[in-house]
Amino acid sequence: MGMTAAEINASTLPPPGGRLLRRRLADYAGWGLCTLAFLFLGSATVWILAVVFMRGFRALTPQVLTHVTVGYGGGLLNAIEGTLVLAVGGILLAIPPGLASGIYLSEFGQGRLAPVIRFLVDVLVGVPSIVVGYFSYVTMVVGLGWKFSVAAGSIALAIIALPYICRTSEMALRQVPRAVREGAYALGAGDGRVAMGICVPMALPGILTGVLLALAIAVGETAPLIYTAGWSNYLWTGHLTNEPIGYLTYAIWAFITEPFTTAHELAYAAALFVTLFVLLISILARMALDENVGWLRRGRR
Repeated sequence: MGMTAAEINASTLPPPGGRLLRRRLADYAGWGLCTLAFLFLGSATVWILAVVFMRGFRALTPQVLTHVTVGYGGGLLNAIEGTLVLAVGGILLAIPPGLASGIYLSEFGQGRLAPVIRFLVDVLVGVPSIVVGYFSYVTMVVGLGWKFSVAAGSIALAIIALPYICRTSEMALRQVPRAVREGAYALGAGDGRVAMGICVPMALPGILTGVLLALAIAVGETAPLIYTAGWSNYLWTGHLTNEPIGYLTYAIWAFITEPFTTAHELAYAAALFVTLFVLLISILARMALDENVGWLRRGRR
């Protein structure tokens, strides 16, 4: 039965004064707590960045950029080079299996294997990075005889980055409208063509976001690299195994506790370089992302 005019008018009336006041007070309290949380997190972030930038720029000298580390002094050229080599190597190793897993879970993951893969990915996200370093040390540094090396460090970073790329790729691909897939199948496209030629390009912004997140995590890792990459005061000679390599996070971890001013300055400068590296990669990736989105939009017209 339909509602009478009196019931409709009663349902549209505002609540009584007491209820309205309590509702407004609850709204104000909620917004106040959200504002306080935002201010707390924002102030903490600004404080961290301020300390890193002020002390880092104060310690930044031409020698830091042009010389290798000598004891607790010198420069960070070897650490900067090693960070780039390890981070890029780890991401390049993680992208193919991570993207492939995301495509499978999104496009073909309706069978018994999909829940197992999702469970393993969730477990891998929660594994502490030092455990990954211990595993890599036992299997690659000692077991395979690679010793401290670029290969062992890059594979350890790839293991850490893999679940982030997998899950963000899956979520990005699930955002592609079902009508697009159905239209492609109606035109005679196969599964591979639909996944790689249509869904992946449309989901590229989300996929790149996952790769960026994984890259930022890889740049900031220390524990797995201590067990796999070791440390070297020299520049990398190109050997993938049996040769340690320097990296910035080791300089922060090791030099900040030393009772030398030069060591502290190198730690501050290394922290600055790690922060700038993440910010620069994020900005460049955003610029490339905007170009890709524009290209995709033009292609769909």
